[in-house]
Amino acid sequence: MKETNNHFSYAIMSAHVIFAKLAALERQIFDFLGYQWAPILANFLHIIVVILGLFGTIQYRPRYIVVYTVWTAFWVAWNVFVICFYLEVGGLSKETDLMTFNISIHRSWWREHGPGCVRRVVPAPASRNLGDHSFISVTGCIIEFQYLEVIHSAFQILLSLIGFVYACYVISVFTDEEDSCKYQCIRRQQ
Repeated sequence: MKETNNHFSYAIMSAHVIFAKLAALERQIFDFLGYQWAPILANFLHIIVVILGLFGTIQYRPRYIVVYTVWTAFWVAWNVFVICFYLEVGGLSKETDLMTFNISIHRSWWREHGPGCVRRVVPAPASRNLGDHSFISVTGCIIEFQYLEVIHSAFQILLSLIGFVYACYVISVFTDEEDSCKYQCIRRQQ
């Protein structure tokens, strides 16, 4: 019975990790579309560690799951920062180029392509010498882009907290199995 429960918990952990990876891939796509280099790098690292956690779960390697567990703390902290950034908490401003490492003036993809948003290209005023630059006007958005980014980050936090709990449980199961194996080996030697 105990072995059946262990396989069930491994299956749940594996399914959770796969779902977390898919959610991170979805987020990665939209960050690439918006040229958000800081989130792209963070998402990439997250995907690598999630794969490592999946491998650790499948291969019964608790050290890999410990790495995943530690990473979830950093991932939660990153997502809290993203929430604070888009809600402009503590002097942060969503209008800065912080998420692009000051390489470009790109912003969140959701800024112009959110649900219900109508995007219009408005030519630059003739009085300014901006070359062929134009302005973009966005109106009619059902949900403002910063709230979509906050929802994405909050969802990632929720997945990470669930993953942390499952990972701790699986680590404890691995540890119990190792301890019982060591106890049986010592008994056999006597």
